Parts: sequence; structure tokens; C-alpha cells
Amino acid sequence: MADEIVPLLKLHEYFHHVSEEALHEVAAAAQVSQFPAGVVIHEPDSHVNSIGFVLRGRLKALRIDIKGNESLFRMIERGEQFGMMVGALAEPVPVRVVTLEPSTVLYLDYERAMELTLKHADLRRHWLQTFARVMRRHFLGPTPTRAANVMAILHESPATRTLARKLILRLREVGEEIGVFSDSDEWRSVPDLKYRSMLENGTPLELAEIRRQVDDWHGANRIVFDLPTTVDRDRAVRLLELADHVIVFARAADCGSLVPRLRDLGVQVRGWRDKIRVVWLLENGNTVAPVVPELRDYAIRDFKVSEMELPARWGKLLSRGLERLVHDLRGVRIGVALGGGAARGMSHLGVLKAIEQSGIVVDMIAGTSAGAMSGIVYSSGLDCDFSAKSFSTDLTPSWLFRRLPQGKHWYLLYKFRRGHFDPMLREYLHDWKLEQLPLPCLSVTTDLVSGKAIVRDRGDAVHAILESINLPVLSVPIVREGRALIDGGLVNNIPADVLVSMGCNFVIAVSVTAKMEMQFCEIKPGGTTPRKRPPVLQTLLRSLLVQNYNLNAIGVQPADVVIEPDVTGFDLTEFMRAKELAAVGEQAALSQIPKIKSLLARLDPGMFPFATSQQ
Repeated sequence: MADEIVPLLKLHEYFHHVSEEALHEVAAAAQVSQFPAGVVIHEPDSHVNSIGFVLRGRLKALRIDIKGNESLFRMIERGEQFGMMVGALAEPVPVRVVTLEPSTVLYLDYERAMELTLKHADLRRHWLQTFARVMRRHFLGPTPTRAANVMAILHESPATRTLARKLILRLREVGEEIGVFSDSDEWRSVPDLKYRSMLENGTPLELAEIRRQVDDWHGANRIVFDLPTTVDRDRAVRLLELADHVIVFARAADCGSLVPRLRDLGVQVRGWRDKIRVVWLLENGNTVAPVVPELRDYAIRDFKVSEMELPARWGKLLSRGLERLVHDLRGVRIGVALGGGAARGMSHLGVLKAIEQSGIVVDMIAGTSAGAMSGIVYSSGLDCDFSAKSFSTDLTPSWLFRRLPQGKHWYLLYKFRRGHFDPMLREYLHDWKLEQLPLPCLSVTTDLVSGKAIVRDRGDAVHAILESINLPVLSVPIVREGRALIDGGLVNNIPADVLVSMGCNFVIAVSVTAKMEMQFCEIKPGGTTPRKRPPVLQTLLRSLLVQNYNLNAIGVQPADVVIEPDVTGFDLTEFMRAKELAAVGEQAALSQIPKIKSLLARLDPGMFPFATSQQ
């Protein structure tokens, strides 16, 4: 039994580089338990007498309060432990631990564990260092989560083999040592890569031989299984059980076979959804992924990768999909929160341009009102300069409105009341859904029925924009799904908190309402009383600006960096000046890029070496 446990221990974060003698003593003293998914392995208020090391699977720890209510305490992944500290207290803890998927846990009696740490200095030192790293992740600011040790790559088509190769080469660039098991001999041509064929004389490798090989690859901190989805089902299941992450590469043309394949592997039954990632290879001029309604039942995330030459209207976003996957595997998720502010929100396009050109790859956007409009358009892959020029052209008032007093305001009211924003946006976004876009983007709107913010992360992209920019009085509420939806800025104008709730561990907030000119119409501090009353539309827009200005400090609190373009010289209705506004946003972002890069270097020095070289 110890011979089977020791190879698994060597893959565990708490036992890396520990002596063979200590590993065998741990294996001899421990008890290994196998659990199916959905089993409670620790009841609330039970004593913790042992340390549990997760060798396979994932657990969820739930805190139970005095009223019996449950809340998530923490996720316990493979390579982590529970009970190391609370075991010293020798008292019950109000925590329930449940298996999320079939799991293997090695239990070591607490007293025996302490004896082993006294006997083996390397074990004691490594446990203390590992536990300290865990505490650092919780308390000392942004840091990547622990990278997975085992990754399975499945190919729905041979056409995606080149993407897997690029992924592995990129992971090596950021400092990972990788060992690859594959049925493809193409890996032999990769210099200095640890490689082992999955076939020996035409016979598949046994798991025992795989474990022995992993044991020999001492320096490898990521083990990869690279296989076609047509591999024997039972064999695929055994390998996927070992994996922390499963990457499924598929051509968009193969979308019809993907879900049945995942269903056949028992992804839902086995509780594997949270470790499945799908990577779409976009081809034949397609810039968005196919619509697969059931995909979210089988995969936690999907990524879109394109290697096509695209017309000038398309930016660099579509070529960054593989880098976003690397971010995910490294535990990095960079989010940008774009606040509302009517026409002033067009400066977001310049901010996004500066971030993109600096080499920083964004993983997710959340936007409110004009932030949702600019964010969703950017997330579709359109170039920022092209979008700014298009908005400027499409939203320039006609000759008649330019001749009217306050014509810009009446033109905006006309566009809303006549429903002109929908066809205008569909010129660029067609009937695409949010989940199809190359970059995940969420929009925030307000529901008058519940009085709460509604966050959209799927469904028609144009509808998501229209709901979020739906200014009260200028337009009537949009009634959909039992909700009455208006502008999201009423409840959450800068949705940095939304990104944090979605797992972003580095958030850039962009506020176009942080600065406000001390003048309204002809009214100034210390000035004389004007003869004319302020117009209704201007009063409404100014009221929303004042509200957003006062909520600004709350909205940006979760952000690591805040960018505040000074757009006080622009009227809230001057969408025709989108190119000028974007230029202001670009300059504001460029001034913050050095700070962003410096912080990203702390998040993951391997991923962001450009920052460390500047310090």
C-alpha cells in the first residue's frame, strides 16, 4: 500500500522534496480513504484529531453559524490539507466538509504527525513553509493560486494539436517544468521537454508505470496527459480522475459533438464541471464561438482562440485567447471595471487601447451603462479606434437637431424613444450572445421590481447594453423576465465588486465620474442667479452625475488600481466627440501602466517579467 501512496504524496504540495524515509513513514502511519462525490467527511462540531491531505478530488468546507446557516469557508483542492492548525486546539469546529467529486484523502493522526515532524527536519521545515505560503495567499495581498500539478488535454480534432504545443511552450516560458504523456510523437521534437509515450509496443501504459515515470521526473511541477477524445472511455476516465484541470480543445465546427462527448465521460455525475475548460479554435472568418446552450453544465469556462488574419476593424483581442488560458492555469484573473457616465464613458475605449498595447491581457470586463456599451463592444474583438470613430459617426446629431436649442439633449432623447440604439449596435454585434464573445463581459442594470442590481453574463449582447444604458425619463423601463430594467448606475456605477465575486484577483477600475466640474448650466459657486431655470433633461443628467460622483469612492474600493480620466470638459451628451474622449482615456491609462505592471509582477513574476525588469 505504501508503494502506491508514496508517488501520490510526491505530487502533493505538502510533500514536495521531502526525503524518501519520511515519505514512507508517513505512508505507513496514515490511513487512506476513498469517498464518492457529495459525501460529508466532517460534521460540524466534531473534534479534529487528524490532518487530512487531499490526494485526489476536491472538497468544500462550509462554516455553520449559531443559527445553523451555511456559508462557504474555503475550497480544499488536491495538494492541500485540512486540520493542521485546528488539530492543535483539540476542540470541535463549526465546519462541515463535503466532497465535490470522488476524492482520496490521506489521514494522519495529529499526534503521530507531530512526532514525524520532530524526527524529520525536512518535513517540519517544508510543512511550515507551505502553510506560510497559504497564509500569505489569504492575508498579504494579490498572489496567484496554487497551480495545478496534473493537467489533461483532450482534442476533439487533430487540428488543435498545434494549440496544445503552443500552450505547453508558453507555460515553459513562464518558468514551469513540464512532463508530457501523449499518444503523439510530435512532442519528441520539443527541446528539453520531459516526454513519455502513452503507448509501449502498441499497449497503453499502466497507471503504475505512469506513477513511476512521474516519480522519476523530479523537477516537473506540471504533468500533462495529451490525448484525443476518442481514447478508450474507461482509460480517459482514469486519467481525468488524476487531473486538476481538463482542457478540451475543439474546433467551432465540432460543437455538435462536444457536449455528448463530455456527457459520455460522466462529467456531471462525477462532479468534474469545475475543472473542465473548453478552448474553441475559431476558423473560416468566424470571430465568435458557437452557441452551445448546455456547455455551462459541463465546463466552468471557455476560451476562444483565433490565428486568422482579420480586417483592420478587428483589434488584438482575438489573438490573446491562449494567453488567457495560461492566466487561468496560473491562477491569474485580471478584470477591468468600467463605470457609467453617459458620453464620457467613451473614454473607456482609450483606456482599453492603452492596456492592450502595453501587453497586458485582460481576462474579464464588467461594465455599467456607458461602461457596459464600450466594454461589450470591445469584448467582441473590435478595434478601439474603429469603435470610437463609429460611435462618433453614428451618434452625431442630424442637421435638424444641431439647429435646435439644446439639440444634443433632444437628439439623445429621440434616439432612446425611437429605439435607434438597437439597430445601431446590431451593425457591429449582430445577434451575438455574451457567452460567444472572445472576452467574458458582464453588464450591470437595475431592476425596479426587486430594487437590486442585475448582472448579465449571458444572453443577447445588444439587450445587455440596452438594459444597462436605459436612462430613466429618457426612456421607459425595459420589461423582460418579470423585471423592469433601467440604467445600472443607480445601484452600482463602478462594478469592481462584480469582478471580485467572479474570481478576479487583480482589478482595474475606470471612473469617469471621479471628477466633476463645479458648474451647472450658468450656475457657479458665488455667481449671480441666472434668469432661466435649468432645462429638465440637463437637470436629470446632472442628477445622475452627482449620484455617481458621490458613489465613486464606494465603487472603486475593491480595485487594485483606479484610472480616472479627466473628462469634465465634455458634455454628458457629446457622443460625437468619442474620438477625443478616447484620447483622454488613453493618456490617463498610460500614466498608470507602470504601477499596474509593478503590481502584476508581485502577482506572478513568471507571467509578468516586463514589470520586474523596470524596477
